[in-house]
Amino acid sequence: MQVHAREDLLGEEQFELLTSLDLGDLVGIDGTAFVTKRGELSLAATGWTLLAKSLRPPPDKHHGLADIETRYRHRELDLIANAEARELFMLRSRVIALVRRWLDDRGFIEVETPVLQPIYGGALARPFVTHHNQLDRDFFLRIATELYLKRLIVGGLEKVYELGKDFRNEGVSHKHNPEFTMIEWYEAYADYEKVMDDLETLVSWLADEVGYDGELDFSAPWPRIPLAEVIEQQTGIDVLAHRDRDDLFAQMRDKGFMEVDAGDSWPQLVDDLLSKHVEPKLKNPTFIIDYPVELSPFAKAHRAKEGIVERFECFAAGMEFSNAFTELNDPDVQRERFAAQTRLAAEGDEETQPHDEDFLQALEYGMPPTGGIGIGIDRLVMLLSGAHAIREVVLFPAMRD
Repeated sequence: MQVHAREDLLGEEQFELLTSLDLGDLVGIDGTAFVTKRGELSLAATGWTLLAKSLRPPPDKHHGLADIETRYRHRELDLIANAEARELFMLRSRVIALVRRWLDDRGFIEVETPVLQPIYGGALARPFVTHHNQLDRDFFLRIATELYLKRLIVGGLEKVYELGKDFRNEGVSHKHNPEFTMIEWYEAYADYEKVMDDLETLVSWLADEVGYDGELDFSAPWPRIPLAEVIEQQTGIDVLAHRDRDDLFAQMRDKGFMEVDAGDSWPQLVDDLLSKHVEPKLKNPTFIIDYPVELSPFAKAHRAKEGIVERFECFAAGMEFSNAFTELNDPDVQRERFAAQTRLAAEGDEETQPHDEDFLQALEYGMPPTGGIGIGIDRLVMLLSGAHAIREVVLFPAMRD
C-alpha cells in the first residue's frame, strides 16, 4: 500500500528519516486509509516505526535473481527476487498437504519412525554415519523408513504412512540430493497391482488439483512393461538369459557398452542397463514391473514367474520417482535374501542391505500379505512443476564449499 507522508503531520525529523530509508528497510506505519484523487488506496501517515534495517541491498525484483549458485545458496534472496520461486515452493507445500489428505481419506494413519537407526535398511544405498555420545555407539541416518513401517504392519496397524527425510550418501546430480523427502505407505492385504492402481489414481488427481498444464500426460492407465522386456527392447540384451555376472558383463561389452565398471555385481550391471539406456527414454508415466530377485531383497516372489519378484518402479520425464513391492513376508526367505546381500557386500558392492535380525524376528510373528511403496516427493514436485533439477525444488540443497 502506498504511504502518504506529510512533514506537518510527522514532524521535520521523522519526515526526514522516513524519506531517507533504504530499499529493503521494513517499516510499520500508523495512519488512516483513504483513496487519492487518482484512485490509489493509500495510508495517511501519522507515525511510523523502523521494524528492520536492511544492511545489504536486496536483489532487483524487476530483473530477478538469475545466478544459479546464489539462488541455491541464498534461497531467501531467490524468494525475494523471483515470484516464480515463491510459487514453486507454495506448490510443493500444497502437494505434500494433498498427498497427506489423500491417504488420510483412505484410512491410513501417519506415524513417525527413527531417523537415527542402529542398522540402516529398506533400500540399496550407502548411509551417513554419526555417533551417539551417551550410548557410545554409531548410528546411521536412515536411508528409508520401510523396515520400521512393516514392523508396524506386524503389530496390527494395517494402513500406515510416513512422510519425512531420508539420507543417502551418494552422488549429487540433477535428480539426486543426499537429503531428500520421501513418503512411504504400506497396506495389509494389498499387493503391487493394488499399489499401482493407487499410484495412478493419486498422481492423476494431484495433477488435476494443482492445475498441471505441462507436457506430461498423467491420465490413467499408465503402461506396465516387464523390466527384462524393456531392457531387451532398448539394448538387445536379455538379462534373464545371462544370469551369470561375467556372462552379462561380456554381453554388455559385445554390445558396445564400454563404460561398464568391471567391478560391478550382476544387480549393478542390470541397474546400469536400466538407468542409462531405458530410464532417459521414458517420458510419460510408465511402470517397469517384475524385477529379478537379485535387485529386490524385500519383494515377494512372483506368483507365476521363476526368479522374478512382484516389484515395480514408476518413471516419468526420464527419471524414477517411485518404487513398490508386494512385500516379502516369509522370514526364512528373507533370511536367505539377507545372506545373499552379505555375499554381494563381500564382493565389493557398497550398496547392499545389511542383515537386520530385529526385522527378521518381527516377520517371524507373522506379517500379513502387504503392498508397499516409496515416492520421492522432490521428484514428484519436479514432475508437477516442470523443474529440471532437484535443487530447484529443495529450499536449501547441499552444496560444495
